Amino acid sequence: MIFQYPKEFPADDIERMVPDAAIARRLVGERRPELLALLDHRRQRFAPLIAARADAPVQAAEDAIIMAFCRLAYRHGSWGSDFHHYHNENHIFEILGSRIERLIDAIGIDTLSLRDWFLLALFAAAHDLRQREVPEFAAGIGSNERASIEETFRMLRTCGFTPERNSEVFLAIELMIAGSTFDARPAPAALEYNSAEMVVQSGGALAQKLAEKLDKHVPGWRADERIAHALDLALIAADLDTANVAEAFPQFMASTERLCLEREMRSHRDPADPSSAQPVLNFLTTGQEHYFFDLHRFSSEYGRAAFAAAKQANTGRMRTLIRDLRARAQAPHNGNEVLAIFRTLVAESA
Repeated sequence: MIFQYPKEFPADDIERMVPDAAIARRLVGERRPELLALLDHRRQRFAPLIAARADAPVQAAEDAIIMAFCRLAYRHGSWGSDFHHYHNENHIFEILGSRIERLIDAIGIDTLSLRDWFLLALFAAAHDLRQREVPEFAAGIGSNERASIEETFRMLRTCGFTPERNSEVFLAIELMIAGSTFDARPAPAALEYNSAEMVVQSGGALAQKLAEKLDKHVPGWRADERIAHALDLALIAADLDTANVAEAFPQFMASTERLCLEREMRSHRDPADPSSAQPVLNFLTTGQEHYFFDLHRFSSEYGRAAFAAAKQANTGRMRTLIRDLRARAQAPHNGNEVLAIFRTLVAESA
């Protein structure tokens, strides 16, 4: 590990439920075969890079992605009992599918190595594995992210990777997942850590501050080419994670609604209850305004090349939506009413 942490996060029941790639592949084949189709498509797209590396562990790389997908689907997704509206297995598809495709189209497959593309795919699958850890922090890294890193390390070992032979993989995925931390501060007393809340309440993704954290905790890191390259990948990964701002506007707003619903769930509020009216309105107006216009920044040159223009194209519609939602939702009875107005405004903006 690059960064030390005050505790470890051992395997849980979900890890034991999906202990290896054979079980994961069977589950995906039965329940979400489109993941296998996506990986096959990506393998064909990367054929020139794969052909240039006869020793490329393509099967092992795909195995790690498939294992992570299954575990998130069980732990916080549609296969289990703790469904999170945003941080679930469909978020993996958002990044692993269309966003990485857009990145490939923007910069070309030869701009990054085959290992780099694998790491970005693994990040898509593994960075949100844990969402329920008790808040702690070290070097700015949240407990959810640290737990996800440790679980990802175990999956990599299960799939045949080792820190001795594949140090670049372990270093990079640690920095990439660590950089996805939005806010590692402890929650207020008697409140649980709410990942959906932190997206709009924090100071942004840790990725933009990782160089400073490395300067403090790993003196001399700039002389290590592996860590320097891992930092570059962490910045690209952060851009992929937050590129919902660059989706087609209705798709962007659908992800905003899912994040809002997850926030209410994690705050123990029912959107049908009057207590949710103002929090939902605040999230969809002031919260999104702060995130889109003040907080969000693309961190990498490649992220800007792939997504910045599309984000800019959403700017005017975002301002109009927030203005109109404030005007129409003057005294809502509950969060569901706010969401209904929100959906109407999104449809009208098309």
